[in-house]
Amino acid sequence: MWISGRVPLLLLLGVVAVVLRPGMGTAWLWALAVALLVGVDVALSPSPGRLTIDRPPVGPVRLGERTQTSLRVENAGRRGLRGVVRDAWQPTAGAEDNRHRLSLAPGERTVLRTDLRPRRRGDLRAVGVTVRLRGPLGLAGRQRTREVAGAVRSLPPFESRKHLPSRLARLRDLDGRAAVRVRGQGTEFDSLREYVRGDDVRSIDWRASARSRNVVVRTWQPERDRRVVLVLDTSRTSAGRVDDVPRLDSAMDAALLLAALAMRAGDRVDFVAGDRRVRSRLRFSGDRDIAARLQDAMAGLDPVIAEADWGGLAGAVTELGRQRALVVLLTPLEPAAVEEGLLPALPALTRHHRVVVASVRDPELERLATARESLDDVYDAAAAEQALGRRAHTARLLRALGVDVVDADDLPPALADHYLSLKARGLL
Repeated sequence: MWISGRVPLLLLLGVVAVVLRPGMGTAWLWALAVALLVGVDVALSPSPGRLTIDRPPVGPVRLGERTQTSLRVENAGRRGLRGVVRDAWQPTAGAEDNRHRLSLAPGERTVLRTDLRPRRRGDLRAVGVTVRLRGPLGLAGRQRTREVAGAVRSLPPFESRKHLPSRLARLRDLDGRAAVRVRGQGTEFDSLREYVRGDDVRSIDWRASARSRNVVVRTWQPERDRRVVLVLDTSRTSAGRVDDVPRLDSAMDAALLLAALAMRAGDRVDFVAGDRRVRSRLRFSGDRDIAARLQDAMAGLDPVIAEADWGGLAGAVTELGRQRALVVLLTPLEPAAVEEGLLPALPALTRHHRVVVASVRDPELERLATARESLDDVYDAAAAEQALGRRAHTARLLRALGVDVVDADDLPPALADHYLSLKARGLL
């Protein structure tokens, strides 16, 4: 049952009756008359159970983008229905304009659409559909909340896809498919061609030249069919924020860009995510739309307030195969976490693979380190310099173990550029 705003107004009109005929009896009689009208209106109002409601599935959507969910409503009764339907979702689903006026004749059906704009990754669910039907007097009516299943999967936004065309163009130049071929050796023999001025004399094939009237040189192409293993750290350090963006989300963005680029380059991509245990593990083989599958795998991942078990994650990488691979560890370069947790597990990876540690650098530290306007700024600058010094020391320790370190404010393009550099030099 529900009561409309007309009921308090009707009770206030009783003041006129009390003025005309003063006395408590008049007030009680007026209140009783209003209560009787409300009761009659509720009794005559249709039952919400006469509505049949269902919801078609909602497709996935990137975080921050808009989508729509629909309710198909049909009046299965013999009376017309008037009222309001509220399609409620959990707050992070970002439901907008979810209250819909309803007016259905017997047997009539309609579709009610609600805009959604997710503010969090993962599966966001509907929490109930509330139907409020009016009685013939418009004073009150019946109300019922029903469970109508519904969910929308909010995917990582992949904002770094804007960098993909420029990196693919560099890859085509590297691969010799562009209009202008880049001089210099690659890593896999491609073909022979006639020597031209400016070619590296070290590329001359003297045996083939001896069988020909002209001097010929070898041409090379970048490595293909190599393995790239992306390891996403979901431990407590990934919950920190840089410029109000979670470190985990920035790492996901970098992983998506690198995976899309590596797949276009003809390499195979594997994915592992975890903290104290492995949360997700995928192998991609020839997937053209690798970004979509990877986004779906990442959608439900959230930081866990626990230390990362790097020994277990290294074991998960080994289980994917012992063939040499480029292992990219997407983890914050936090000195304590790296030196106590990651360093002991690195020898198991560097023995067989080329390892890269990719981290998002907080530009706020550099801003604090350069501020000197007040005494408080000086203290903040000293603390920032100390933090930067510890990060630099940790990076040197990693490089001493043969690990590449990519520590950048804008991690996705920096990591993609490092991958292309390794591929050009034949170091994968």
